[in-house]
Amino acid sequence: MKKPLVADVSLLLVTIIWGTTFVLVQNAIDFLEPFSFNSIRFLAAAILLIFCLVIFEKKQLKQLDIKLLLSGVFIGFWLFLGYATQTIGLLYTTSSKAGFITGLNVVLVPIFSMMLLKQFPNKNAVVGVLTATIGLFLLTMTDVTSLNQGDGFVFVCAISFALQIIYTGKFSNKYPTLLLTVIQISTVAVLSIFCSFLFEDWKKSFNPVILLKQDVLIALIITSIFATALAFMIQTNFQKYTSATRVALIFAMEPVFAAITGYYWAN
Repeated sequence: MKKPLVADVSLLLVTIIWGTTFVLVQNAIDFLEPFSFNSIRFLAAAILLIFCLVIFEKKQLKQLDIKLLLSGVFIGFWLFLGYATQTIGLLYTTSSKAGFITGLNVVLVPIFSMMLLKQFPNKNAVVGVLTATIGLFLLTMTDVTSLNQGDGFVFVCAISFALQIIYTGKFSNKYPTLLLTVIQISTVAVLSIFCSFLFEDWKKSFNPVILLKQDVLIALIITSIFATALAFMIQTNFQKYTSATRVALIFAMEPVFAAITGYYWAN
């Protein structure tokens, strides 16, 4: 099987994981605040990835230098900003509008690729982007209302996710996959912990009554292992074999899988 096809199938698997865990995360943040949840999720994923790095790919540590470190932190910053602004935006806007606006990164990725990397999408990619955007609108925009400040935050989220996709593709060609992923995920964990201390009741993160609730515990285990550690390692590894625009198109399927699982699992 050709590498681009393997890459696309692997990234689709990541999208399925993200979509199917959406309901789990929604249930968990009823008990544990979003930044606190992401702090534990990304910290657990970072620890798991560091363990794998030390045990299986210790030789990658020899390649660690300031450029690799800054590249991983840079990607991690955009990933964190995407999660943070989406969380803030959801306080002021509806989940359906947030889903559509976040999905607009499928349009932003080819635009930014042209501006930042001088990479121009082909005709098939343009048709795909337009079709995906229309599909996202039909799927999510069930309550079209006027724009508000929440929509602005979520649009920043879309920009952040688009830049994370673009720069993951750029840096994944230069640096070892696992080490770059460790730095990216660790950056999100540190920034999430910082925001949790600033804006939330972080003591809940240490409350066993909350952490051991079934909804919270299951969500943390599944998202940290599969939707974070495994998912972002797959993205970092396989994005070098495909274009950023194709990645954005594949990731646009996330609300589709979220809608399917929400219908069957959460009625």
